[in-house]
Amino acid sequence: MVDETMTLSNGVEVPVLGWGTWFIKDDRAAEAVSQAVAAGYRHIDTAQGYRNERGVGEGIRTCGLPREQLFVTSKVAAEHKSYEVAAASIDRSLALMELDYLDLMLIHSPQPWTEVNQSDNRYVEENRQVWKALEDALVAGKVRAIGISNFLQGDIDSLWETATVKPMVNQILCHIGNTPSELIAYCRGKGIVLEAYSPIAHGESLKNMEIAEMAKRYGVTVPQLCIRYCLQLGMVVISKAENPAHMKANREIGFEISEADMEVLKNMERIKDYGEFSYIPVFGGKKPKG
Repeated sequence: MVDETMTLSNGVEVPVLGWGTWFIKDDRAAEAVSQAVAAGYRHIDTAQGYRNERGVGEGIRTCGLPREQLFVTSKVAAEHKSYEVAAASIDRSLALMELDYLDLMLIHSPQPWTEVNQSDNRYVEENRQVWKALEDALVAGKVRAIGISNFLQGDIDSLWETATVKPMVNQILCHIGNTPSELIAYCRGKGIVLEAYSPIAHGESLKNMEIAEMAKRYGVTVPQLCIRYCLQLGMVVISKAENPAHMKANREIGFEISEADMEVLKNMERIKDYGEFSYIPVFGGKKPKG
């Protein structure tokens, strides 16, 4: 199992293997968090937009581990684009989760989800306001670290110009068949830690025969190979599984992909079709569900 951490620019340590709660319903979240903690995860990722913060918070409080042994992330909803609304939402997240602080708070997206892939408006001034709310929450001790998610280079540049505290994390879509190498290199050059979500391409990697054949050669599962790939890119990885056996297996990645095979995986044909989940904006969809 992998239990390493990465150190953010302010000295906060984040476990490199995180467990995500996207698509886990609120009434199921507490039990799922407890199972993830039992499987060895110490980094739990949620978001206001997931609508499960209450349940995730319950799981954090009742899982049997002291709060300080867990790293908890949430995200300001993509639609919140003013200082006042963002600041109030952080307080609401803490109240819903019944936690005194969060370890990491991110801006979920530079654009509201309804405008992703549809609008050229990058909400520069609005994101600066939201970032100020995160900075103030950091100073107030409500959060230990702050960052962004789904931000491209231009979005980061514009935020960087006025930020008093520079972004510490950028959580992005990254998996075999979608490796944004330029963005990764850019963020790394600015001291921003990258986090990869959907490392298994929301299940699409399971359908890829090339990935399956390589995984078989290493004697591992496809998810294990995919998670290891992102780790070897130097990223924190947020995987998701609800089955306790899968949770445990996804942490059993103490093998190493060869440099040659890493190059093969980096250059694998881009995944463009995410099946039934293609409607989701981060996967290229133009219409959010609901």
